[in-house]
Amino acid sequence: MSQRVLTTESGAPVADNQNSATAGAGGPILLQDQHLLEKLARFNRERIPERVVHARGSGAYGYFEVTDDVTGFTRADFLSEVGRRTETFIRFSTVADSLGGADAVRDPRGFALKFYTDEGNYDLVGNNTPVFFIKDPVKFPDFIHSQKRDPFTGRQEPDNVWDFWANSPEATHQITWLMGDRGIPASYRHMNGFGSHTYQWTNADGEAFFVKYHFRTNQGVRSLSAEQAAEQVGKDANSHQTDLLQAIERGVNPSWTLHVQVMPAAEAADYRFNPFDVTKVWPHADYPLRRVGRLVLDRNPDNVFAEVEQAAFSPNNFVPGIGPSPDKMLQGRLFAYADAQRYRLGINHTQLPVNAPKAATVDNYGRDGLHATRYGSRQDRNYEPNSYAGPAQTGQALAAPLPVQGWTGTHEAPAHTKDDDFFQAGELYRLMSADEKDRLIANIAGGLSQVTRDDVIEKNLAHFHAADADYGKRVEEAVRALRED
Repeated sequence: MSQRVLTTESGAPVADNQNSATAGAGGPILLQDQHLLEKLARFNRERIPERVVHARGSGAYGYFEVTDDVTGFTRADFLSEVGRRTETFIRFSTVADSLGGADAVRDPRGFALKFYTDEGNYDLVGNNTPVFFIKDPVKFPDFIHSQKRDPFTGRQEPDNVWDFWANSPEATHQITWLMGDRGIPASYRHMNGFGSHTYQWTNADGEAFFVKYHFRTNQGVRSLSAEQAAEQVGKDANSHQTDLLQAIERGVNPSWTLHVQVMPAAEAADYRFNPFDVTKVWPHADYPLRRVGRLVLDRNPDNVFAEVEQAAFSPNNFVPGIGPSPDKMLQGRLFAYADAQRYRLGINHTQLPVNAPKAATVDNYGRDGLHATRYGSRQDRNYEPNSYAGPAQTGQALAAPLPVQGWTGTHEAPAHTKDDDFFQAGELYRLMSADEKDRLIANIAGGLSQVTRDDVIEKNLAHFHAADADYGKRVEEAVRALRED
């Protein structure tokens, strides 16, 4: 049987479905990559009206307080002074299930935080894991399709889940996280949060640094075993929502301490791992954690739909002193998240109270559209430039420029000295205690043993063997034992 040709929506053959087009091998993604934009735009419109991913969520208001001086690294105004507080809104979520799904399931958790700063809203949209399954956004729609309900059976299929992972070896690190003890948090209060991606900070002198965000829970990390989670789902499918709501109502306000890892921009090119690969971490021995401040949640929303479901986050909402990096997954999200909200909530979703700036004034030439509430006066012109004292550009970039070079086209990410898909997964496995390893093996084998194709099982086993010999051997033995029962 001849191989079918993958095409765009207009029928043109697709040359590369694994790598987005970039400016050189390590450069930012190009707007001309219409295959990527078409995939992401179509993907954002596949479900109505709930979110395609992160549909099941909970939220709360609070504040962020600066506790340590970081002005040497960023000129962001809300981080400019120890003791300064900024109002925030956070939305926690599961990823794969629908709005009616249960909370206590094995799934990454969204950790999306909105800072209502004096210079506009800053959105930090992360997860409770420091890494992700894939490193290029062109693969994201396919990844989520493999994890969501099968269009024929109407349920999540192990064959689909593990087949995608079998053909995406870079997922091995995140699989090890997800199937480990932290794969099912006991509550939203008892999990850490991460920016996951690499971001850029720029100080007042124009010096650029790359950073990773780490929110460490002050309640302590607590997780559920698979058996405990199944029991919890049976008792209360809304367990995480219940816990967060009741804790804040009792005045037990959850908090997290924010730390960052800081890499001078000049060190990125020669770092042993690709610092812009979201399937990798920066070991703390290389770049230690620096404390920044604390996040406190102290107020529940009055209306879950208006404030939690209509909350819109986009990682392209930056403020002066903070910007993107060449992280390809982040680059894709800069488009996809904002586009998803424009589709779900309309072009004026930023005028909804939960999304509107609280400490800054919006003044631009956007007009009209569905649910518009901002009109301007009759003397205002809705074009720029004009001769009527309308708002004008500052000429000051939010972050430092990034150098780019090379040929346009689809490129694999440039390899650094320690770059492979398995080394860090093996390092994570070797850090686990004996009991943690037992539970990890049981969780992986429980899902992988349900796969019906031997070649898919063998491909996945090869990834675990490549990460660590003991890891692979134990998963293989556990899968074989379950299949023979």
